[in-house]
Amino acid sequence: MPYVNKPRPYKKEYEQQKARGELKRREERQRARRAIDKMYPDRDKNGEADIRQGKDVAHVKALDKGGSNKAGVFIETANGNRSFKRDSKGNLVSETTKSEKGEKKLSKVIKLKK
Repeated sequence: MPYVNKPRPYKKEYEQQKARGELKRREERQRARRAIDKMYPDRDKNGEADIRQGKDVAHVKALDKGGSNKAGVFIETANGNRSFKRDSKGNLVSETTKSEKGEKKLSKVIKLKK
């Protein structure tokens, strides 16, 4: 159990996240989700578009690989969006899963405006 005898350094952790670029990527993901929520209806009024309930908003080119919302996003299952090959540090190695075998299935790419 970390930080048993001392308080957790939230400010230091935040600065480290900023230095690693995690905040910019998180903001990009949030902007993509919000844009999808504006484009599609929310009939059950839970603040999330019905089309993306239980699913992820995936980027055509991964943010770790230099992608952005401008390149396009699409709705994908959580399992399909998170099952990419990674290295020992957790960085993305390949944007294609083993099941795709070189073919990227983009059912409906959505171009977002800045």
